[in-house]
Amino acid sequence: MKPLHLVAALAIGLSTFAAKAETLAQIDTNVGTIKLSLDEKKAPKTVANFVNYANKGFYNGTIFHRVIDGFMIQGGGFTPDMAQKSTEKAITNEASNGLKNTKGTIAMARTASPNSATSQFFINLADNDFLNRKGNSARDAGYAVFGKVTAGMDVVEQIAKVQTTDHHHHQNVPIQPIVIKKISILK
Repeated sequence: MKPLHLVAALAIGLSTFAAKAETLAQIDTNVGTIKLSLDEKKAPKTVANFVNYANKGFYNGTIFHRVIDGFMIQGGGFTPDMAQKSTEKAITNEASNGLKNTKGTIAMARTASPNSATSQFFINLADNDFLNRKGNSARDAGYAVFGKVTAGMDVVEQIAKVQTTDHHHHQNVPIQPIVIKKISILK
């Protein structure tokens, strides 16, 4: 191989490697499996946070506690009896990373404070543009997308169709718990 061709092949190989800055994860639930590709290049702090919780087993036995068909399914913070789990310190909002809240993406849930996300996440069931970052104010800070569903969107859609109710001050809680058995980091 000529030196120029070797350099070109090496450059193509390195750019392909750099473009694959992803972490693969799998959410095993009592209704099926959801596979994710997490974008550690665009959302490094958020992915590291999610991976940390998953590797510690924090998500095991939690539920999707907020389900709104046509909007999103949210989980990662409550047990089946709706007890909220204690979390680690909140992370910085990475909603300015260029990733958008489109159907099939996974993003961090938070309170009204932009930098309040801990363990809870949601999967978008539609293109939710109103959740994207629009500015620097707390109202416009957006919700940080950090990956996407690569397989199991049918499971996400099945979860979206479950019957929900109110549970104390929580709304849209599935009547039959949708349990996250385990979240595994595959790579």
